Amino acid sequence: MTFNPLEHRGIPLDRQLRTWRELDVDPIDPDHADPYTRCRIITMNGIEVEALMFSHQFARNCPDLDVKRQLAEVRYIEQQQQKAVNWLLPGVSSPLETTIAYEQVAVDLTAWVARMEPDPYLKQAYEFGVLEDFDHLYRYANLYEMIQRRKAEKIVDDLTEVIPGRPTKYHHRHPHDNVREPYDRAAAAPISKLHALTIMSAEQQTMNFYMNVGPQYMEPIARQLYQEIGLIEEEHVTHYESLVDPGETWWERLVNHEYNECYLYHSFMETESDPRIKAIWELHLNMELEHLRLACDLMRANDDREPEEVVAPELPAPVTFEPNKQYLRELLDTQIDLTTLGTGYVQDAHERFEALQDAIMGGEKPPSEVVVDLNRTEAGRDYRHSTEGEHPVPSLRRSGVTR
Repeated sequence: MTFNPLEHRGIPLDRQLRTWRELDVDPIDPDHADPYTRCRIITMNGIEVEALMFSHQFARNCPDLDVKRQLAEVRYIEQQQQKAVNWLLPGVSSPLETTIAYEQVAVDLTAWVARMEPDPYLKQAYEFGVLEDFDHLYRYANLYEMIQRRKAEKIVDDLTEVIPGRPTKYHHRHPHDNVREPYDRAAAAPISKLHALTIMSAEQQTMNFYMNVGPQYMEPIARQLYQEIGLIEEEHVTHYESLVDPGETWWERLVNHEYNECYLYHSFMETESDPRIKAIWELHLNMELEHLRLACDLMRANDDREPEEVVAPELPAPVTFEPNKQYLRELLDTQIDLTTLGTGYVQDAHERFEALQDAIMGGEKPPSEVVVDLNRTEAGRDYRHSTEGEHPVPSLRRSGVTR
């Protein structure tokens, strides 16, 4: 059944304010909740944070006081939404357990988007990034076993494998080579715009999370690993945000943000396994429908365009968290040896890549290698969890997409 958010009126804005009691949501049970319920929570937190940051940036660049007041009113409601969503995460989970869940989001959300993306260049961007998040999951899983004596499989279940991806030490690239070419806002499929905004938002939230939780650890290797992967998340945000056409107007971007929130809340309402959490997704969808309507009115008044010119007439197929094991193994077999050069991808290391590697490594192993070595010393082997047997690192093969 199709759903066009432009045709639906949501809850009037003056009825969306929630009391403290209504905001005091009960967190999920980390031992019994569906791991993908936690993934949906983490995703929507990132989406809400991006919406808030965008609204603040818009307000700082907008001279119209009436527009700034409307942005502020909607933004306050979205702050409440963000609090309700993020507070669903259980306080009993350690930052490292939440980190492993963040990387499960990065792996299975990005893999799903890559599978669904119609543009080959954008698809390659997601495929390139997901193999790096896949390896981050493996590195954090080794840290988790070493300092908390627990297995990451208890968090990700059998839904996501924990095996090496493209080695984290090779993720450090010259900043110039993290910039991609943007889609063309006049020609890109609406789903491509939603994909880019979704993955950018998720990676941005991961970057922010690592920046804040990393120094909370006392163990030197934990602090070091968060520093290293936190720097790579900066690269990933640069990688994904550059896919968005900078020629989009502020009004167009506002509509895209609100439409994407409707899309994701609707998707998760349709696919959520927990009835209590499903009700929150439905409530927030009905709030976002009104936010979208207000954004569309601003676009008509200030951009002299109809929203139908920039968004799809109906929501695409729901974003779905599901296992992507075979897809990821195919990428490991064909793309593990890629790096970036300019706005394209190459197999062979190049001068700029090697110069950055030499400069940042300083002749020493990076934390992402040290953590595995330390866990091997303590446990007699590195930690990995495979549901389909061992998967050795594939031999180098020619693979690449340039543009």
